[in-house]
Amino acid sequence: MKNKFTYQNSLEYIYATVSLIIIFCLLSLIEVFKNFDIQLFAYKIVNDVFTGTLIGLLFFPLYLLLKYLKDSLGIIVIKVLFSIIAIIQLALIGYSLTTHINLGADLLGYSLSDMYTTVTASLSLSFLLFLPFIILPIAYLGLIWLFQSFGHKINTKILLTFILIFGGADLILASSIKPVSQNKINFLLSDIMRTQNDKASASEGNLSFKKEFPLEKSADDTKDVLGPFFNIEKEKPNVVFIIMEGLGSDFTDDGEYKGFTPYLDSLTSKSLYWENFVSNAGRTFGALPSLMGSLPFGENGFMELNPLPKHNSLISILKSNGYTTTYYSGDESTFDRKSNFLEYNGIDKIIDINKFGPGYVKTKENSGGFSWGFPDAEIYRKTLAELKAKKEPRLDIIMTLTNHEPFDFPSKKSYLEKVDRILKTKSDSDQNRMSEYKDIFSCLLYTDNSLQSFMEAYSKRPDYSNTIFVITGDHRLIPIPQKDNLSRFHVPLYIFSPMLKKTAKFKSISSHTDVTPSLVSFLTNNYKFNKIEKTTWLGQGLDTVRQFRNIHTIPLMRYKGSINDYIYKDFYYSDGNLFKIDDEFNITETNDDMRDAITGSFNDFKKLNSYLTTKNKITKVASSFIKPVYEFTAEQRSTIKKLTKGLDRDQIFFLARDLAFKKEREKARLLCNYVLNDLPNYGDVRTLKARTLAWDGDYKNAEKELLEVINRTPFYGDSYLAIMDVYWWSGQNKKAVEIGKKALSNQVNDPELAYKLAQAYKRMNNYKDTNKTIDSLLKIYPDNNIYVTFKKSLKK
Repeated sequence: MKNKFTYQNSLEYIYATVSLIIIFCLLSLIEVFKNFDIQLFAYKIVNDVFTGTLIGLLFFPLYLLLKYLKDSLGIIVIKVLFSIIAIIQLALIGYSLTTHINLGADLLGYSLSDMYTTVTASLSLSFLLFLPFIILPIAYLGLIWLFQSFGHKINTKILLTFILIFGGADLILASSIKPVSQNKINFLLSDIMRTQNDKASASEGNLSFKKEFPLEKSADDTKDVLGPFFNIEKEKPNVVFIIMEGLGSDFTDDGEYKGFTPYLDSLTSKSLYWENFVSNAGRTFGALPSLMGSLPFGENGFMELNPLPKHNSLISILKSNGYTTTYYSGDESTFDRKSNFLEYNGIDKIIDINKFGPGYVKTKENSGGFSWGFPDAEIYRKTLAELKAKKEPRLDIIMTLTNHEPFDFPSKKSYLEKVDRILKTKSDSDQNRMSEYKDIFSCLLYTDNSLQSFMEAYSKRPDYSNTIFVITGDHRLIPIPQKDNLSRFHVPLYIFSPMLKKTAKFKSISSHTDVTPSLVSFLTNNYKFNKIEKTTWLGQGLDTVRQFRNIHTIPLMRYKGSINDYIYKDFYYSDGNLFKIDDEFNITETNDDMRDAITGSFNDFKKLNSYLTTKNKITKVASSFIKPVYEFTAEQRSTIKKLTKGLDRDQIFFLARDLAFKKEREKARLLCNYVLNDLPNYGDVRTLKARTLAWDGDYKNAEKELLEVINRTPFYGDSYLAIMDVYWWSGQNKKAVEIGKKALSNQVNDPELAYKLAQAYKRMNNYKDTNKTIDSLLKIYPDNNIYVTFKKSLKK
């Protein structure tokens, strides 16, 4: 018989909800305890009560249904669900304390593998890390037990009334509650809903513009503002971009945390320097499309668009004019799909974590076994080594890495000592405020010193006098608190060159999207370049007025999936709030009459962004350097969707491998092609595809795929083993020897590789090198029966 529902037998649900609210409030107290602010804490408590009450109301029907089915089932499920919600709140607070921002819709902009990479880079895995997540559910269940034990002494109706009134105050104070005051779960869900609503609004209706390609304009419209600052020579200049991880203006020149970038500060008076300059994105994903292509964002960042819309960039234009183009980084270039963007634009070479080889030292792994890759000094050293073989003119794009969590790098102790010495020169209040971030300041010193060493080494090159250096930050680093939302985008821009005939410091506002338009105008107006009739840049070009002003409209994507920030004249619009920007790049909230004009302009941009990227309307004429991608029929797409549902890229690889072993090789190759469209550097996947081709006797295409793996990841051993098998099966022993030697020269020290090389020598009847190779193996592995037997076979 079903229990009749009464107020009395619903007390268990009330206790569970109130306990959750108390947990929320306790977590908020822990969050603000170090820098306690009574007003902030009061706002947080109000929002916590509101959020907890809302959760209680939302889950109440589920509780009633389950209780109806089985009396004890309802409260058991609710306790589990509310414990999980409390754990999520704890995790979100941990994220906020680390990054100084709330996690919002950006959660949807990253793949699971990208999130795992970022989290493992920031945290050292240990039992202590997981301990709070064990204690919290116990504390929550303990609170419920206390209520059940002593609840009869509490007038729950008065308690409920108090909670409803207190939570209702949130509705009255809604306009005053800033993101920092919001309950983290409340912010996450509301930000996701707001973002989805913005996307729907931007794409609603039949998007159309007066021009089919709205960005298209005459190339002459972008004036050459850089030419007057340069001595123009006959030869085309080299262009070197140095995009520095986390380099915000708060840390350079006269910034809030100045003093830790002495070399960059010395460039201020030797360069064209924009002090009020902004990145167009709050994370690295936006740097390359904005700086190299002056491109819109799409939904989650331009590089996430698949396929990429037709477009041009500085890379493709310079390549069309005889430049050798190279990209350098110390991490995996497939992260954020950077390699897809670079290859679309015809980059000649990508030097990333896969191409450093012996002699270069990675940043040490954290306790979780993660390392982003090679530190800045090694990236610059690799760049200089590669430049020796490069012909002029060149475009070199360098993205640094070290100034990022976990802020680890070589000789860290000595840099920490330098930080201590610098802090002693500051006021007591600055010392107290900054001492918490010594790791980061030491990292800034290392980053700055690495840049200085690179520039000094480059200055000894004969082509230094004909090189232009463009130095900027991808965004402001996150773990040090920012004074306002605009700080996230505030980065310096230096254009430094021995070719400069005069330097200047500009207070006018410009952004990443203005760099390529001005560089292209400068190069095409002063050097022998192919004529460009039309351009389709999002930016208008750099403003070289020395006084403070803004002639641009600048959209800003704080994180993937969120276009909530906009600069219009000297106003900054952020999360629905309007601010006035002063000439020191500080902001003050305002209720100016310009609000309607600004929001109208901002909404127009969102619609334009959607139109350009969803309908492929950036340009009708793009440079033809596109590497072929795999295109799928409707039937193939259906098969892929069915096979890959719920799987990440690694799991898809394992599935493809299983299918290959089951002789379902067409399906295996289909899945490989699907993964390679997103991750062209995934050596295991391309090698598997090549092996299936070889098993089917298609040695030509197997060889082609394996040579592509070797080109992309020249120190990956499995690809050499696979291609030597292909050459064996296809009777191409000479090629087997050549590729085996190449592997050994790259110090791919796999004994199986040397054994395959010995076999190839034997098939060519080259017994001298056969004996030499097998003998070298037997010195190391004298008891290996396979090697011993092979050696004996040579004596017959």
